[in-house]
Amino acid sequence: MLKLSQMTGVAVYAPRGSRGKAAGTYARVGKVHMTVFSPDGRRVVGFLVTRPDLAGMVKREDTFLALDAVAPCDGGVRATRGSESFDEAARDRLGLEWDSCLIWSGMDAKTTDGKVLGYVNDALFNSRTGEVDSFMVGDGGVARSLVGSVSVPAHMLRGYDQGFMLVDPAAANLVLSGGVAAKAGEGYARARQGGKRAVATAGRATGEALDKGSRALGRQLGRTKGMFSSFVDEFKKAQE
Repeated sequence: MLKLSQMTGVAVYAPRGSRGKAAGTYARVGKVHMTVFSPDGRRVVGFLVTRPDLAGMVKREDTFLALDAVAPCDGGVRATRGSESFDEAARDRLGLEWDSCLIWSGMDAKTTDGKVLGYVNDALFNSRTGEVDSFMVGDGGVARSLVGSVSVPAHMLRGYDQGFMLVDPAAANLVLSGGVAAKAGEGYARARQGGKRAVATAGRATGEALDKGSRALGRQLGRTKGMFSSFVDEFKKAQE
């Protein structure tokens, strides 16, 4: 099993070329930025990779790397399926309905009867199949370090609706794991409130910034058209 947090920031490499001096060597593409889930939200299908700016100035858009094209290597992970590892070629190969794929990280989570639980801050998944075992839900940032997170089993996931992960009402009764308050055995509501006070004590501006950042992450990819360009054309040119 692997956590999303273990992949965030990991370097990604792709083959430099198919012949000549470059053959058999790898170039760094960028680093894992976010994890992409299938439309039903229960399976990791790949990662968004942030690439270095061109000439240190021109912003390059993220590229999509399929999970089934990822293998560990020295210093990070490498693409194993050539041009079909990335972007539209990978999405077509996997039969993904891209506009409906999800990014759970940072999304608000609530029960189907309306109780808000916090933000999705991590998930545990099978590194080979992508199947999700559980989602971690907490308040984020400083609060999470004090309060901990609730581990919500994937079977409690009920879907996505207007910026929210929807889970079974029973998730509201799950026990916290990790965090100072959780280890002290406090109840969820009390611990969460204590975490909020701790964030306020640490600095209101910091707490608000953490919350704002968390809320900005979770999304449905169809709502962010134009964010991602194709890496495949660049990849093919590198093979020539």
